[in-house]
Order: sequence, then structure tokens, then C-alpha cells
Amino acid sequence: MKKLFLFFTTLILLFTTTACTGDKPAILFNKNPITKETVMDYSTVFKPNVRIYYLILMPKKVHSRFIYIQIIKKDNSQERLGYKLYWANTVRLKDEQVFYYDDYIVISQPGAYIMKVYSKDNPTVPLTMAQFFVRQ
Repeated sequence: MKKLFLFFTTLILLFTTTACTGDKPAILFNKNPITKETVMDYSTVFKPNVRIYYLILMPKKVHSRFIYIQIIKKDNSQERLGYKLYWANTVRLKDEQVFYYDDYIVISQPGAYIMKVYSKDNPTVPLTMAQFFVRQ
């Protein structure tokens, strides 16, 4: 009886303490247009006035087909504290884009930036976020 109790206790502890993580949303930045060949050449440091290509990966389908993209600038020389909204866009995903979205943006001001992506399904919690830098 003790062995059976110990077995079930171990089994319950095993299921409650192990964490299974699935695929999570992500943002990849690149200096070149994103294709199958260049997707692994990601970077987070860019020069001013050049195209910053980004790819937003969403493993779960966005049911509303709308995502909100925000770029927030860390607004001081120490690259911490003080934030301001630099750019925002609402995007309607096409039929073939329910699991990803790619585009580019040009930023002329040097600094540290954060890109946040929200879904219209839950606009208060970001799907994903990533930081990148524009330096001269």
C-alpha cells in the first residue's frame, strides 16, 4: 500500500511541477528583406535611416485578424526609464498571414526602442515584445 501511495504521489508531483511550454510569439529583426534564406541573419542593432525589416511570428491563430503594433522609444541617454510612443499601427491580417506578419520601418532617431504587438482579441496584454537599437 505504501508503494502504491508513493507511486501516485510521485506521479502527481511529476505532473504538477513539470512545465511544458509550447511555441511562443516572437519578433525577428533583420537588415535584409526576410526570406527563407535570410531569416536566420537577425540583428538588433541598426543604423539611422535604413529599413528595419521585422517578422512577427504567432503560433496561435489570431481570430479577430487584427493586430496592433507599437514602437516605444526609451527617451533618455541612459536607455532606461522615460518612454514615449514613437509609432503605432493597426494591421489587418490577410488569409495567408494568420500566423505571421512581416513589414519594415525606417527610424531616423538614434536610441533604444521596444516593439510591442497586441491582438484585438486581448488588447491589454502584449502577444510579444522585442527590443532593438538604432545607433550611428
